[in-house]
Amino acid sequence: MQKSPIIVALDFNLPEVALSLVDRLTPELCRLKVGKQLFTIAGPALVSQLVQRGFDVFLDLKFHDIPTTVELASRAAASLGVWMINVHALGGTDMMRAARAGVGNASDRPMLIAVTLLTSMNATDMADIGLAGTPETVVLRLAHLAQLSGLDGVVCSAQEATLLKQHLGADFKLVTPGIRPVSSEQDDQQRVMTPVAALMAGSDYLVIGRPVTHAPDPLRALQDIHQQISTISLGS
Repeated sequence: MQKSPIIVALDFNLPEVALSLVDRLTPELCRLKVGKQLFTIAGPALVSQLVQRGFDVFLDLKFHDIPTTVELASRAAASLGVWMINVHALGGTDMMRAARAGVGNASDRPMLIAVTLLTSMNATDMADIGLAGTPETVVLRLAHLAQLSGLDGVVCSAQEATLLKQHLGADFKLVTPGIRPVSSEQDDQQRVMTPVAALMAGSDYLVIGRPVTHAPDPLRALQDIHQQISTISLGS
């Protein structure tokens, strides 16, 4: 059975609220993302609970530090049994290679991906911090560095997915936030796309938060998204 490409973002302040939502979801229909907000409050214990319930967990802590620190942090994250972790590509090749060393080479090691540009950033934000070029050129450059550093893929906007697949190949995984089903609010994301359009563009995994977590019936919202993407061939 092919696994779902949907990653539900557990962006909550309280672990009990997150677990209440998870009680209404199933591992067959989604994976779960634990980010800085929830991890800071709940820590590794919550991650372990989610793994024990059979969910693939994306630990979204975006490590960005000196290489040694990132290597040790990546090793610690891998020990939690998570499915995926990430670092910031702007940390450079030495840092990303250290992270890759940290996750090890076991067959069940977590996938390691790099954040290119946050989907909340636009050209003005890039200029403010001294990044020259369009979002697409910067994302491609950072994604190339991640691939050369031995990483499994990147976080990017679905709007860059086709470009990245063309240059980096089908095996290089693309994780795309900023996914909004038809009729959903854009919220604070600047570069967004629907689930169907994102998968057709080349995205491998879709991070979806509020359209599921704030829905009156989260499971039904998840099922509706699966119905929308049911005609598209899914990876694992």
